[in-house]
Amino acid sequence: MKKRSTLSWVLEFAGRKKSFYLGSVLLAILGVAASFVPYLIIANIVGNLIQGNQDFTYYIYQVLYIGISWVVRITCHSISTTLSHTATFNVLGGIRKQVCDKLSKIPLGSVIDDNSGTYKNIIVERVDSMETTLAHIIPEFTANILLPIIMFIYLLNMDWRLALSNLIPVVVGVFFAAVMMFKSQGSFEYTVQKTKHLNDTAVEYINGIEVIKAFGKTGSSYEKFTDAAREGAHCFIDWMRDCIWWQAGMMSFMPATFLGILPVGLILVGNGSLSPTDFIIGIILSAGLVTPLVTAFSYMDDIMKMNTIFGEVTEILERDEMVRPETLTQKPTSSDISLKDVHFTYKEAEVLKGINMEIHQGKVHAIVGPSGSGKSTIAKLIDSLWDVNSGSITYGGVNIKDIPLNYYTSQIAYVAQDNYLFDMSVMENIRLGNSKASDEDVINAAKKCGCHDFISNLENGYDTIVGGAGGHLSGGERQRICIARAMLKDAPVVILDEATAYTDPENEALVQSSVAKLVQNKTLIVIAHRLSTITDADEIFVINDGLVEAQGTHEALLENCPLYNNMWQAHTMTKDSLDDSNVSNEEVCHA
Repeated sequence: MKKRSTLSWVLEFAGRKKSFYLGSVLLAILGVAASFVPYLIIANIVGNLIQGNQDFTYYIYQVLYIGISWVVRITCHSISTTLSHTATFNVLGGIRKQVCDKLSKIPLGSVIDDNSGTYKNIIVERVDSMETTLAHIIPEFTANILLPIIMFIYLLNMDWRLALSNLIPVVVGVFFAAVMMFKSQGSFEYTVQKTKHLNDTAVEYINGIEVIKAFGKTGSSYEKFTDAAREGAHCFIDWMRDCIWWQAGMMSFMPATFLGILPVGLILVGNGSLSPTDFIIGIILSAGLVTPLVTAFSYMDDIMKMNTIFGEVTEILERDEMVRPETLTQKPTSSDISLKDVHFTYKEAEVLKGINMEIHQGKVHAIVGPSGSGKSTIAKLIDSLWDVNSGSITYGGVNIKDIPLNYYTSQIAYVAQDNYLFDMSVMENIRLGNSKASDEDVINAAKKCGCHDFISNLENGYDTIVGGAGGHLSGGERQRICIARAMLKDAPVVILDEATAYTDPENEALVQSSVAKLVQNKTLIVIAHRLSTITDADEIFVINDGLVEAQGTHEALLENCPLYNNMWQAHTMTKDSLDDSNVSNEEVCHA
C-alpha cells in the first residue's frame, strides 16, 4: 500500500472541523488585510501632504480609519485563533482516540514490539506537537503568505521595478533558509529518537527501581538514565548550534525589504523615471510587508518538523489491521475450536509449524510443553490477539476471520499470567468483565474465585484503589482479581494462561475447584507449568518446538509420551524437594 503524504493527513485531520478552520482562515486573512490598511492610508496621507492638501478634517478621518482597522485586525485575529484552537483541541482528542482504537485492531505483536514509553510519547507529546500545525500554520501562515502576495501584485501594478526590488533581501534570506534546512536534515528525527530513548529509560528505571535497589545497581542504573538525559539535551543543543546563525540570517534578511527598495528607488528617482511621491508610497507599502513575512517565516522551523511529528502518529494509523467483518453473517453453532495446520511467525522466527488441535465444548483442555514451545502463542491466536500466517482457526464451525472482532472477543474470557489491573477500585476492576454486573454479582464472582476474604481485609474493601498496574497488591492477589473478572464475563470459552502462577497452593486448589463449577458446558483451555493442576483434564496437548508432539489424558501421556513423562518426573521431584526442605510453594513464588 502506497504511503500517504503528510499533507493528505493534515487535510484529513483538519477536515474533521472544516467549517471551523475555514472560518479561522478567512478571519485570519481579513485580519492581516486590516493590518495592511493603515499602510495604505499612510501612503495616501503622504501623497496628499506632498500635493499640499491642508484639510485637517480629512487627516482626522484618516487617522480614525487607521484606529478602526487595527480594532478589526485584533478582533479578527482573536476570533480566528479561538476558532482554530477550538477545532484543534477537538481534533487532537479525536486523533488520540483514533490511535488507541487502532492499537486495539492491529495484531498484538505489532504493539508489544515497542516500549510503553514510546507509545506514551507518541500519544501525548507527539500529538500535542500537532497543535502548532493545526491551530497556527493553517490559518496564520496561510493568511500571512497570501496577503504579501496580493500587496506585491499591487506594487507591481504601481511600478514593477520597485516591486521586484523587494525580492532582493528575500533571495538572500532564501539562501540562508536553504542552508539551514540542509544542515537540519535528519536533526529533528535524531532528537525524536533520543527523546524516545529517554522516555523508555525513565519508564524502565521507575518500573525497575525495586530490583535496582535489591541488587545494589543504583549507581549503574542511574548512570544509564543520566546518560540518556544528557544525550536528550545535547541533541537539541547541537542542532541549534548548527542552525542558529543561518536561521538568524534568514530572519534578518527576509523581512528587510528596505535593503532592496531604498537603493533601487533612489536610483530611479535620481534618473527621473520614478516620482518622489510614488517612491515614498512604495517605501510605506514595503514596510507593511515586514510583519506578515516575519510571522510567516517564524513557522519555518515547525513546517520542517511536520513530516516527523505527523509521521510517528500516522505510522501507527497506517499499520495493517486484523481484517474482520463489521456484521455477523454466520453465527457459530457451538463453542468448539479447531486449529488446522496453523503456522505463525514472530520477528522472522517460525513459532508454530503446523498446529492441529480440536477443542470441544464443555471439556477441559490443557496445553503443556517446555518454555518457548509456543503454548502462550496458541492461546493468543485463539483469542484473536494475533492472526495466523497460514492455516485456520474456526469457532463453532466459522473461521474467526469471518467473525466481527467485538462479537468474538465477547465469546472468550482470557486470563494471562501478567494480566493488568487499572488504577481504580477492586470493584470496578472486576466489573470490567461485565459492565452491567451489580455489586452483588461482583462479590459472588470474587467469592467463587477465592479472593473475597483478602479483598474484605483491604483498607477500604472492594472500594480500595489498587494503584497503577495493581501495584498496591501482591502478584497472587492481582491474579485472583483477574480470574474473578474473567469469570464475571461469563463467556463460552475460558482461557487460563498460567493463570495460577502467583497463587499459593491453598488458593490454587480453591481456584481450580471454582473454575470446575463455573465452566460447565463451556470450553476451558488451561496452560500450566504445574502439571499437577491439570491431571484431570479431558485432553492434554503436549507442544514441543511449535508442533503437537502428543495428546491424550494424563495417564495415557505418562505411558506414551516420553517428553510428558520427563516433565512429570521433574515436576514431582521438585515438589518432593520443596516438601523435604519445608519450603512452601507460596514462599517460592514470593521469592
